[in-house]
Amino acid sequence: MAQKRWLAPWKDDPKRSTIYHVVNRVVDRRFMLGNEEKEKFRMFMRLAENFSGCRVLSYCLMSNHFHLLLEVPPRVGRVEGIELPVDGDLGAKEVGGALQNEGDEISEATFFDRLRLLYSEPVVDELRAQVAQARQRGHTEELRRLYARHTYRMHDLSECMKTLTQRFSSWFNRSHDRKGRLWEQRFKSVVVEDGVACKTMAAYIDLNPVRAGMVNDPAEYRWSSYGEAVAGGKRARAGLARAVGSSSGTAATELPGRDFDAKRLQRAWAQGGLAKRYRKILLGEGIEKPETKATAEGKVYEVRVARKGLKREVAEKELAELESRESDLAIAQVIKHRVRYFSDGVAIGGKGFVNEFFAGNRRRFGEKRRSGARKPRGALQALGDRIWSLRDLGVERC
Repeated sequence: MAQKRWLAPWKDDPKRSTIYHVVNRVVDRRFMLGNEEKEKFRMFMRLAENFSGCRVLSYCLMSNHFHLLLEVPPRVGRVEGIELPVDGDLGAKEVGGALQNEGDEISEATFFDRLRLLYSEPVVDELRAQVAQARQRGHTEELRRLYARHTYRMHDLSECMKTLTQRFSSWFNRSHDRKGRLWEQRFKSVVVEDGVACKTMAAYIDLNPVRAGMVNDPAEYRWSSYGEAVAGGKRARAGLARAVGSSSGTAATELPGRDFDAKRLQRAWAQGGLAKRYRKILLGEGIEKPETKATAEGKVYEVRVARKGLKREVAEKELAELESRESDLAIAQVIKHRVRYFSDGVAIGGKGFVNEFFAGNRRRFGEKRRSGARKPRGALQALGDRIWSLRDLGVERC
């Protein structure tokens, strides 16, 4: 259970994407990420997103750590109709006498567009010439080999994070004339179910700067998905619309978010009420919390602000003007706490979802353990039976 990186047992399923909450910290937890560093990190984050095809649904860049909510699509199975090898063709099958790989298909134009993000034009042009020559000669196996040399890095969580952290670290060390590792570890990951768990996690991530007392309103923090979305960022809006609008909520659902229509999601954010729903969740947490004391006569008075945030009267006025949904109100109550399950719970979602994850990783647990889903304690209890965890944390840890 000490493992930091947990991958879904269905990660190679050709029809199913997976959502992960990823966290990493600067070595020794030093505060090394200033404004310039955060801007560069976001640039590399979008570069890694574009190359890998892993979609950023929510993010927050802090001074010594970062949070990402990533959706990893089904593996790349074909490029321009050419089936790719997958673990020695495991997962590929014969259909009508022809090899058929059921993973996602990308066009050759998309393949080369992604390569240009990481490689120089001469390198890409040379590969393009090799591909064109192999196609002209009808050498299918050569095409498979040329494509597979790069597609294994696409639609893959570990490769996406490797691209992001290594490229940022190289830039950081050059810019600050330093050597050595920058990150505390490779990364920590928690598998998140589509639906209630997904939008709860997204809001928890966006509220990091509010809980840290850095801003009064999450919209004021520019290095987060919500801050970027409020400022008009189309990609941030599409990611949050995907996270907030997800509603499958079942472990058996296939193709969640596989057809990621960015323009449709951006419209849903601006015109479909998703921005209002998400704001409702965030405001429920954003209200500042006072520390109070009682006199001998029982009179309660405010001593100081225990946690910074929106002024109560301002937030409550805005909340009253927004349409409310009971489930979102419950989420707002949950994410006002520091929920350890979100970083250490291994898998978060409905009971069936967590049990499915447990079954796929059964060998990693003791023989006495009969089931995977554990009812969370502490703050997450407010969501009833909608969110379960794989890890059973003690009350003092949750």
